[in-house]
Amino acid sequence: MNVLHRRAVVADLHNDLLCAVVARPVDRWAGFFRERWLPQLRAGGVNLQVLPVFVEDPYRPEGALRRTLRMIEAAHRLAAGNKDAVALCADGAEIDRALAVGRIALVLALESAPGVGEDVELLETLFRLGVRIASLAHFGRTALADGSGEDGTGGRLTRAGVAALAEMERLGMLLDVSHLGAAGVEHVLELASRPVLATHSAARALFDHHRNLTDEQIRGVAGGGGVVCVNFFAPYLHENDYTVDRLVDHIEHIVGVAGVEHVGLGPDFIKEVLADTTPPCCERTLVEGVPADAYLPGLTGPAGLPLVTEALQRRGWRDDDIVAVLGGNVLRLFHAGLGRPAAV
Repeated sequence: MNVLHRRAVVADLHNDLLCAVVARPVDRWAGFFRERWLPQLRAGGVNLQVLPVFVEDPYRPEGALRRTLRMIEAAHRLAAGNKDAVALCADGAEIDRALAVGRIALVLALESAPGVGEDVELLETLFRLGVRIASLAHFGRTALADGSGEDGTGGRLTRAGVAALAEMERLGMLLDVSHLGAAGVEHVLELASRPVLATHSAARALFDHHRNLTDEQIRGVAGGGGVVCVNFFAPYLHENDYTVDRLVDHIEHIVGVAGVEHVGLGPDFIKEVLADTTPPCCERTLVEGVPADAYLPGLTGPAGLPLVTEALQRRGWRDDDIVAVLGGNVLRLFHAGLGRPAAV
C-alpha cells in the first residue's frame, strides 16, 4: 500500500454495505461482514467508515421504520461480532479510541430518513441507537423535503423538515445535504447554525447532474464549517470518460471553490452491494436511468482507495493536503460536532 495512504486517516463517508449485510440471515451478519467487507476495508486503508441506513423503495412508506431499525441492529451486531476489528462510535472521542487500537471506526447515518416521516421526535430515539448523521430526502419527495430528482418543484424543507434540522442540531446529529433538492440545500444553508456536510456529492460545474452540487452550494457548506465529500459514481463525474483522473478533476474543483480543508471522500461503492441485493435478470440495473455497472476502473470497492492517493500525488499535491482530504477534514468535523449537543 502507498506509504502516505497508510499513514493517513482514511474516511469513507458513504458505503451501502449494510444493505448487503441485512440480505443475509441474521446469524450471518457479523461473519459475512468479516469475510466479505473487512478485508476490503483493510486493503483500502479505511480507518473511518460511515454506514448509511438506506431503505429501498419496496419498504416505503409502511415498512420503512422497521427496515431502518433492522439495519441499525445489523450494524450493532456486526460491530459486536468483530470487536477486535471495528467499533461503532458515537462521537469524536470514541473514534479516537478506536483508531488508537487499530480498529475501524464505524458511524451510523440515515439516508433520507423515511422511517421518521413527520414524527421528528423519533430522531432522538434513533440518536440513542447510535445514529449520528442524517439526510432529509433521496431522489424523490419525503415528509421532510424534496430530493434532487424533484428539483423542478422548487421545494424547500417542509415544516417537519425545518423541525428535523433544529432537532438534529440540538442532539448533535450532523445534517447531510447529499441528495437534497437545490432549493432544499439553499434552505438548509439559510437555517443551519451548526456545520453540515455532503457525504457523497460531486461538482455540478464539471458535470451538470442534479445529484451534484453547484459552486454556490459548495461555498455555503464550506462557509458554515462543513465538508463536501466527493462521490466516485462514474455517471455523475463525466458523460463517458470514466477514469480516476475525472474523479480528481472534481476533487480539485471543489478544493478550488471550498478550500482544501473542506473536502473529503464519499465513494458510494455500490457494485458489490447491487450484485448482492439485486436478483439476476435480463435487464441492466439502472440508477436514475443510468446503468449501475458503469464504474471507475480500479475503484469499484474500498480496496481501490490508494489509487486516489496516487493520483493526487501525480498531480503534485502536497502530502498534508492529501492527508486532509483522505480523512483529516472529516475527523476534524466529527470531533467538533458529532454527538455533541448544542450549547443551551
